[in-house]
Amino acid sequence: MKINENLIRKEVINTNAILVGKVHDVEFDEETYELKSLILRKGGISNSLGISNEENIIPIDLIKSIGDKILLTDAFEDDLVL
Repeated sequence: MKINENLIRKEVINTNAILVGKVHDVEFDEETYELKSLILRKGGISNSLGISNEENIIPIDLIKSIGDKILLTDAFEDDLVL
């Protein structure tokens, strides 16, 4: 799916320009094909080896814009910062 290919490995940053993580996968509604959320994996060597099990889910309503990087809205809590 094209949306998946375009979003995977994009950096996600909060409004303070702090890296929250990188997109590992996406969730979408199977009936409407609308994007529901982004699944982020924590960084580090375990992520680069593909053995990290820790994930954060970012609902679509917390995403302000998607470009070279994904910017989150002001409503996003900073507790997911890596």
